[in-house]
Amino acid sequence: MKQLFITLLLPFSLAAQQADILIKNGKILDGTGNSWHYGDIAIQNGKIAAMGKLAKWTAAKTIDATGLIVAPGFIDVHTHIEGEEKRNPTADNFIYDGVTTVVTGNCGGSNVNVGNYFSMLDSLKTSINIATLIGHNDVRKAVMGSAKRDPTEEEMIKMEALVEQAMKDGAVGLSTGLIYIPGTYSKTEEVVRLAKVASRFNGVYASHMRDEGDSVTQAIEEAMHIGREAKMPVEISHFKLSGQQNWGRSKETIPMIIKARQEGLDITIDQYPYTASSTSLSTLLPDWVLADGQDSIKARLARPEVRKQISDYMLKKLKKRKLKNFSYPVVATFRADSTFNGKSIEEVNLMKGRKHNPKEEAITIMEMMEQGGAGMVFHGMGDEDVKAIMRNPFNMFASDAGIRIFGSGNPHPRGYGTNARVLSKYVRDEKVISLEEAIRRMTSLPAQKFQLQNRGILREGFAADIVIFDEEKVQDLSTYDKPHQYTTGFKYVLVNGQLTVDEGKHNGTRSGATLRLKM
Repeated sequence: MKQLFITLLLPFSLAAQQADILIKNGKILDGTGNSWHYGDIAIQNGKIAAMGKLAKWTAAKTIDATGLIVAPGFIDVHTHIEGEEKRNPTADNFIYDGVTTVVTGNCGGSNVNVGNYFSMLDSLKTSINIATLIGHNDVRKAVMGSAKRDPTEEEMIKMEALVEQAMKDGAVGLSTGLIYIPGTYSKTEEVVRLAKVASRFNGVYASHMRDEGDSVTQAIEEAMHIGREAKMPVEISHFKLSGQQNWGRSKETIPMIIKARQEGLDITIDQYPYTASSTSLSTLLPDWVLADGQDSIKARLARPEVRKQISDYMLKKLKKRKLKNFSYPVVATFRADSTFNGKSIEEVNLMKGRKHNPKEEAITIMEMMEQGGAGMVFHGMGDEDVKAIMRNPFNMFASDAGIRIFGSGNPHPRGYGTNARVLSKYVRDEKVISLEEAIRRMTSLPAQKFQLQNRGILREGFAADIVIFDEEKVQDLSTYDKPHQYTTGFKYVLVNGQLTVDEGKHNGTRSGATLRLKM
């Protein structure tokens, strides 16, 4: 009987030492913020099977990580990938920057039917894991279009039902884009009611606030009020100070977050490590101009008295920025004329043969809006504020980008190099934060905030989302002038235990999963 017992145990014992992939001799940063240590990691069936000194383990593939950092795959909490998944399911720009998981549906924009969205992704298969928020703007559009008014009670109930279904389907929370149409037309209490629905399912409230410039403190107060009323965690998206006149005001805004946390509000923030933002050309115009869709916009712009009102509004805002020309907005993508891509409004205006003054530039902006608008990069933040925000332990890093189509348009470089820029510029070169802290902000903190179970930490039983990189060589190459350049330095990337980047090259593996909030 004893001999039989030993015989039965032996195959199991031998099998337990066989890994699919074995990572040897790495400097392991486990994502918790602890200092690195040398060790090995064994991966089986998409999960971390063992960690430590694994001398007795063998594997079909062994990765020698000598001299390299081994860390959890990065989690990008603020992305906009909707519509690009099918065009580029390998998501190269994220994978090459060490990102293995993204949270999409931000700024109030998402697929309203989250169940259908996840089903499509499950069929498609991408190289990255995907979680989503349910977007207030698209929920509002589904019920009441782009109307500039309060919802009726019947419409409010319909919106609540859409949010409830999205949460049941696995959305991780509710997002708002209170600077965008039609979110900007909503009152605070409308958002509170929808947030309360998401709160019942333990969701997060993620907000692109109503203002990130002159009225930023009031906008922060509104976001915190919504979180408190709905009794839910708050995430303030792309935390920054817009406009030269607001540089230095991180001394006001960061203490607000610290105080709220001391008072017990679970509030965190994220940022992209750049001094330029990226959004729509339409944000230069007054909100009322944008109601009810493109046909209505064109009709309003056809009226001379309206054009004057809009011009006066834009010139007043330009003066407030202490600028003489519209040199700070740069065209990322203009479908009507791609020769504008990469040019500032000031330059586009001169291309059109107009006089070099802001009044003429305002006309150019209105003409571009008549042609459907444009995606823009706005240069208007101070590096000292970026650093001040970065130093706070409740802050994460996020690209605010989609899946890039290589060579298309002139997009913001953050879509290619957000994490590498943090690791190279702000960790290695300028030493604003430590490597251990940067990795924690990219991994365990976002996993904790968005309840991405068994992600964000290197731990036995957790999903094997892993990045292996050279801390001395990791580098963002994407620039404003030449954005279509992939990050270098990430030698290996694994998603759910599948090798996706091997020796610095994406091998086409599409092992990403949809991540649903579990009740």
